Amino acid sequence: MSVRNSMTGQDSMTGQLRKYAGKLVAAGLCAPGEPLFAALDAELCFSHAGDPREGLAREVIQGLGAVALLLAEPVGPCQAAMRLQAERALAADEAFVTPGDCETRTFLHDLPVVRGLDPKGITDALSRRKGCIVLEQGRVLMAAAGSMSPEQPFVTASSMAFACFVAWFDSHLRDARSGTLTPARREEFRVLRALVDEDQARPPQALPELMPGPFADAGQARAAMIQAGRAVVEYGLVDSSFGNVSCRQTAPEGELLLISQTGSSLDELAGCIDPCRMDGSSCVGLTASSEYTAHKAVYDGGAARTILHGHPRFAVILSMDCGKPDCPGLGNCHRACATPRAVEDAACGLCVPIVPGEVGTGSFGLCNTLPPALTENGGRPGAIVYGHGLFATGAQDFRDAFATLFNVERFCREEYFRRVAALGGA
Repeated sequence: MSVRNSMTGQDSMTGQLRKYAGKLVAAGLCAPGEPLFAALDAELCFSHAGDPREGLAREVIQGLGAVALLLAEPVGPCQAAMRLQAERALAADEAFVTPGDCETRTFLHDLPVVRGLDPKGITDALSRRKGCIVLEQGRVLMAAAGSMSPEQPFVTASSMAFACFVAWFDSHLRDARSGTLTPARREEFRVLRALVDEDQARPPQALPELMPGPFADAGQARAAMIQAGRAVVEYGLVDSSFGNVSCRQTAPEGELLLISQTGSSLDELAGCIDPCRMDGSSCVGLTASSEYTAHKAVYDGGAARTILHGHPRFAVILSMDCGKPDCPGLGNCHRACATPRAVEDAACGLCVPIVPGEVGTGSFGLCNTLPPALTENGGRPGAIVYGHGLFATGAQDFRDAFATLFNVERFCREEYFRRVAALGGA
């Protein structure tokens, strides 16, 4: 990815570094002025001057031969979850934290833990993985490198924060079910619960005003997709560049499936939306979202006109909750869970199925597991893929789809704490 625009040289690169530092702050993952991005342009430049970590960043970039590096201390519940899991891993003589969500399985694999601000230890860890956790005198840092642009360490760090949050709350619920929680773990829970409650005051609390449909043409549909994608990010319903958005639109050339490109940031979709022909005669293919086939199957099998896919944290956590600790399929849940499950609330008629499914088109691919959950028996407004995220549909625009993302995540957060309390884990 090019980092140059109308500016030139170091000013252009510095602008990019500050942009991604600002995104981490806007997402509530770091304090203002804290993330240090470094990148090689004509010379090594930094997102801000005078940071005492500049020397460390310089050594790591030189040791890796990388183009960009991020060193950042997270804040809030993500910080606490990351620190506690890293400390637990080192206490057990394990060098890695291994979350079980989809992003970790397909993108991060695991998160190495490094003791202290050791340039060699960080360099060694980043030579094997995209990011690592650094513990230094009770503090926790995220370190991430990129071989092409500063966007890469931003994506990695955002994913690390998400993965550690999901992993901690998932493990607490699992241990509550097994009756193995210690007093120390209960105290950790009380601290993180308070941080979650504080963090929930950050995103907007009312639904956004999105463009009403039906859309007159593909241009209007693209504008609505850009608006909806930005809202998904602003409301904290997706992390980094994950998630996707699509719209089925009638055009002079026939029915189109407009879909965000793979790896695109949902808050920056202008120029990153691909037009694919619904009749299969033409598809951009090389750049369209990796979940294009799943989106197309949903449109082929139902009446939806829009799809929003986000990664709301508590929806992902509840998708991984299982009341069958002796199930013979444990460990393979994300591919082929055979137990019908759903997030349900009889009081408001909520029923969102949870299905397995892998990214791609294999026999366990989302294109096979997701569409039936959204289209059969009259259809559902949403479905959660195990450890992955929530897919929500709209009848003619993105208002219903966004409301499903927003309301299901709010319910899942409340339901999570209800389950923990019922199991005596609070």
